[in-house]
Amino acid sequence: MHELIGDITLSILFAWGLGLAAHFSRQPLILAYLVAGFVIGPFGMGWVKSQASIQTISELGLIFMLFMIGLEIDLKKIVRAGPVILIAGGGQLLGGCILGVLFFMAIGLAMGQGGFDALYLCVACALSSTVIIVKVLYEKRELDTLPGRITLGVLVLQDIFAILFLAVQPSLDNLQISIVLLSIARVGALVATALVLSRYVLPYLFHQIARRPELVLLGALAWCFLIGEIAERLHLSREMGSLVAGVSLSTFPYALDVTAKVTTLRDFFITLFFVALGMTIPIPNGSVIWLALTIAAFTVASRLVTTFVPLYLMKQGLRASLLPAINLAQISEFSLVVIQTGLAARHISTQTASAASFAFVVLAVLSTFAIGRSDQLSRSGIRFLKRLGLRDLDRTEAGEGGHGDHAEPRRIVILGFFRAASALLSEIERRNESLLDQIAVVDFNPVVFSTLSARGLHVTYGDISNVDTLLHAGVGGAEIIILSVPDSLLKGATNVKLVRHVRSLNPTAKIISTADLLSDVEDQYAAGADYVTVTRLTDAHELFAAIEAADNGLLADKRAETDVLLSERREVLP
Repeated sequence: MHELIGDITLSILFAWGLGLAAHFSRQPLILAYLVAGFVIGPFGMGWVKSQASIQTISELGLIFMLFMIGLEIDLKKIVRAGPVILIAGGGQLLGGCILGVLFFMAIGLAMGQGGFDALYLCVACALSSTVIIVKVLYEKRELDTLPGRITLGVLVLQDIFAILFLAVQPSLDNLQISIVLLSIARVGALVATALVLSRYVLPYLFHQIARRPELVLLGALAWCFLIGEIAERLHLSREMGSLVAGVSLSTFPYALDVTAKVTTLRDFFITLFFVALGMTIPIPNGSVIWLALTIAAFTVASRLVTTFVPLYLMKQGLRASLLPAINLAQISEFSLVVIQTGLAARHISTQTASAASFAFVVLAVLSTFAIGRSDQLSRSGIRFLKRLGLRDLDRTEAGEGGHGDHAEPRRIVILGFFRAASALLSEIERRNESLLDQIAVVDFNPVVFSTLSARGLHVTYGDISNVDTLLHAGVGGAEIIILSVPDSLLKGATNVKLVRHVRSLNPTAKIISTADLLSDVEDQYAAGADYVTVTRLTDAHELFAAIEAADNGLLADKRAETDVLLSERREVLP
């Protein structure tokens, strides 16, 4: 017991020290944790030698990580996601697994007769890293963009696929229909038990302790370990049970509260999991490094093929098809879980497991930089794909909606289309519908393009930071030009730069732009804007009106007025 405590102490100290180094050098923290584990583990300095300690630390970390992943899976959102995400996710998983099995068998890895290296690697390469993707997209404020939503939808489907694989995995040595059906039945029993309890028992209990944070935390942990033990008794695994426990709570009324309470504890144990994983990585030889690089190259190539192609065939445009492929081009933490279960079951060799871990490290570093620069990469990729002859939505022919090459310029041009522009069009439609015929919109969101085209509005598919797009959209002949997208959401430009470009193309137009920061207002006026809107001012006005209504006992009336306004709106972006 004292040995385990000492090993945990070393793990946390080295994880923190190398985590600080990774933070200051802008490297993924997961990489720091893996390196920390390697340094103190049996293949490094040898300070942690106990296999029992390593296994205990790893299993605890894995249980908490899967519980939190389950909490973040919202099955209702998947159902509402629509065909784009479902087809894209299904195509990516099915295509990735088929290509993976064929590729890894072709390079000589085992598939059958006790060895399933090719199968485990194909599953591992089909999964992408939720931790890396969500962190970087959140920092870039791209989680709520169309490519961001597609990416997150695919990640959720990947997690569900991993659950199904873990259900079948123990039976791979004797893969008969009856055994597979028995495994699925056990999973069904586990899920049914968890859902029944979480729906009819937990709400009452958590309602009673909602004001006691320590009991909410303890209740969440008790639930996690209870379902884990039920899974173990059903001959599944505690890890899978913890995942099902999280999923069953994902639509729970107290899910956000539970997530907030467990997050700190989760981070502690996830850190231990990756440190323990690093302890199992041996010093690589030439063959391991070569296989790791092969796995990494295949992952990137297969993700581009299996993600880009379905989205492109669904007419999402080159940009919205390419960005999710870039975002998803890495191996998941869940992949390491799959690999570790295969190693424990003696389904794969130590060399294959080590190569997969090294491939994870390589892609974690490269993918972090790639997602951070995805806009530049997508622009280069779009130019290359167009040279290959692929058509983008800006090449839509007359009769398919949109515009022709010699479109008549409109009096009002809206550059960039997000929620403010969506609200503006709805307001115009409500108050002066005839004005819609005088408006042109320029944006590269395929949903915006298809929806506005179907409504008969003049819309140009293109990048507003590109001067050629502005010229083609008729900016030079417009009387009023509106820039409604804040700098935080613009890609490849700022409102100051856009104002300057637009003013150079049209010296006489009235330019209305928007500013996030008060300090940006004067810069935009200096660049040539005629009027700059500051969203926080209108928000403040509305909030003050709500306070006055509340003070006068009229808040219900104000809400009723707002409800009427909302019911009349037919916005493009909800």
